[in-house]
Amino acid sequence: MKEQFEKKDLVSHRLRKDGKSCGLHCIKIKDIKVEIGGTTIIEDINLHIHCGQLTAVIGKNGAGKSTLMKAILGEVKHQGSIEFKNMQNGTFQDLKIGYVPQHINIEKNTPTSVFDLCAGYISRFPVFLHKRKKVYEKVKEQLSRYDAEDLIDQAVCDLSGGELQRVLLSIATTPIPNLLVLDEPVSGIDKNGMDLFYRNIEYLKEHYDLAVILVSHDLEYIRKYADNVVLMDRSILAEGRPESVFHSEAFINTFGNIN
Repeated sequence: MKEQFEKKDLVSHRLRKDGKSCGLHCIKIKDIKVEIGGTTIIEDINLHIHCGQLTAVIGKNGAGKSTLMKAILGEVKHQGSIEFKNMQNGTFQDLKIGYVPQHINIEKNTPTSVFDLCAGYISRFPVFLHKRKKVYEKVKEQLSRYDAEDLIDQAVCDLSGGELQRVLLSIATTPIPNLLVLDEPVSGIDKNGMDLFYRNIEYLKEHYDLAVILVSHDLEYIRKYADNVVLMDRSILAEGRPESVFHSEAFINTFGNIN
């Protein structure tokens, strides 16, 4: 099903013949600073986030990781700028962002189905009136990217953590964004769910022209799957390839020697 979706989606998201993302875009995060109540939460944040790459942001609790994500999403007031540059023609364009949060609040016994949740983002018609066959098939196709099409009629409140994460990932990547922001999306998910999540991210970054930035405490998965790692504690302490950051003095001072 992924291959079927991919062929239909290439109209707006170009795929290179070798299966790799085109590498024509980057997101520039320049001099980001966030102050709340007179207290500086993060400052001097400068990053280039490139398409086709997974950039992982790590650090202790309270290091400002989620604040940086909120700044990128425009949810907190910040100084500095976030720019999306089209390297093909050198012009600046609007940045399309997909977002998967750590969790969403859904009351037990809420009747909302996976179809209802997904269709609300793509349909102009009230989903509670009736299921339009065309919309239903489109939602099912979107879910199939993440092997989640069988969940379409299930109640959202009954999903496991891993199942919900796949549904949210489907929503966040419809349509495919320039930047996918993942704020600890696999918190509380078992190993099988974690493995599937990272395989899905690998598929996205290798086949579509998007960048992925992930906040996570799962250092072994970061070491295995990330292209770049950013170690934070209010500002950037270390940045680079996983092995370079994991062997840095700043990393050892933060997490100890786990190498």
